Amino acid sequence: MELSELLELAEKERHSHKSIRVHCCTSTGCQASESVEVKKAMEKALKQAGLEDRVQVVGVGCMGFCGRGPMVEVEPEGIHYEKVTPEDAPSIIEALNGGEAKAVRGDPDHPFFSRQLKIVREFSGKIDPEKIGEYLAVGGYQALYHAIYEMSPEEVVAEITQSGLRGRGGAGYPTGLKWATVAKMPEGQKYVICNADEGDPGAFMDRSVLESDPHRILEGMAIAGYAVGATQGYIYVRAEYPLAITRLQKAIQQAKRQGFLGAQILGSPVDFSIDIRVGAGAFVCGEETALIASIGGGRGVPRPRPPYPAVSGLWDRPTLINNVETLGNIAPIIRNGADWYAGIGTEKSKGTKIFSLTGKIRNNGLIEVPMGITLREIVEEMGGGIPGGLKVKAVQTGGPSGGCIPADLLDTPVDYESLAKLGSMMGSGGMVVMDENTSMVQVAQFYMEFCRGETCGKCIPCRAGTVQMYQLLTKLLNKQATNGDLEKLKQLCDMVKATSLCGLGQTAPNPVTSTLHYFPEEYTELIQTPNGKVAAR
Repeated sequence: MELSELLELAEKERHSHKSIRVHCCTSTGCQASESVEVKKAMEKALKQAGLEDRVQVVGVGCMGFCGRGPMVEVEPEGIHYEKVTPEDAPSIIEALNGGEAKAVRGDPDHPFFSRQLKIVREFSGKIDPEKIGEYLAVGGYQALYHAIYEMSPEEVVAEITQSGLRGRGGAGYPTGLKWATVAKMPEGQKYVICNADEGDPGAFMDRSVLESDPHRILEGMAIAGYAVGATQGYIYVRAEYPLAITRLQKAIQQAKRQGFLGAQILGSPVDFSIDIRVGAGAFVCGEETALIASIGGGRGVPRPRPPYPAVSGLWDRPTLINNVETLGNIAPIIRNGADWYAGIGTEKSKGTKIFSLTGKIRNNGLIEVPMGITLREIVEEMGGGIPGGLKVKAVQTGGPSGGCIPADLLDTPVDYESLAKLGSMMGSGGMVVMDENTSMVQVAQFYMEFCRGETCGKCIPCRAGTVQMYQLLTKLLNKQATNGDLEKLKQLCDMVKATSLCGLGQTAPNPVTSTLHYFPEEYTELIQTPNGKVAAR
């Protein structure tokens, strides 16, 4: 396919759009709130009003403001409606002809929207994720064409390296360095894997991207395959994401038909195919080597490294593994250039990060913000603070692998290094806000219960250590623990962190160690004194 043909396809799709588009969120979260019924009611009202010739009702992905869904947006005016019900549909359609909508009007200038900078989610909530034409209309697959026909594989790797992009799966490993390692391996079969095994409690960033803009991930994987010399890709997604799986399957079929995947992509000598592998929901399979074992048909348990997957991964071949959000950055970087991306964020943490803002917060949902923004800006400005006039007590970042950051450190910038200094981490992007009534020991127990249940059992420190830490935390909460138990808990944290085989065990103590560090009084006040009484508050 020539570039002119690709541009012609995009232009044709753009002209097929009606003058007014009514976007209805159809993501998993909004479906639970009757979003599908809202869309059907919109279509019915549109037909009754006889406006089909100039108005189009479009089912789109997540608009982000989950706490106020289902949401409807009218373009090009940019009018937002929140908590829409099927009964609101007729009045919204009437408002297009000068009537008055009965639905709750949203504020597009609200800090929740205005403080965001969308790169990965730039088209989420804007295009129909089940139609490849909509992706083409906003420039989709042009970055793939540019990479294949106007750049060498080495130049693509150099562009990603220069951008400063780091892995968004948690550890923040430089993406360009990982790509370069795989690219330098001897020619032969290589693989690209998209890690979509998002399992953190309260995290739904990757799920949203897959449901809202699946072609973006396919394009990122195809560019990665070209850059490192791989011809086969796999998306490893958990079975709990049925809508994401369905939309990925449709997207792969559409991309194959249009020549963006398969043999001789876009008429070039480049071959790249993508298949889906559905995981059973084991949190440990988010770890690279466990994920590889699962795709290969084995039990999803990690193995010691080295060798690293970039050298010997799936079926002992060089394998590139990036998570959904990392791959979602690839096409924009190729499209806009490394310098553009490197100009966003901080010196060592470039670009943006998606967070699922949840917990005791007024405005919950998905946000994409530039690296370097402070926790306070996210929680108080974008999130609107704590409902009911209560104060923020802590913010937990990084899911079960992260830590709890106290309110007096909310001015900390959100970047890899700053969060690590506080005993937390970026993680995949979970961000849970806690109010002043939250028991931090209970928080630690909750995450330890999760890790205890998700350990694969291969190494003793994690298998036994998480169980013992959970038991000690339970003993504390039952007010049966002694100072000796508290000391044993601290020693277990150090032992499990230092001796576990993989990241699950190595980071499992973080919620405990961070709460012990910042909220020690909540532990000591639960300790039994020599006379058998619990220490007074």
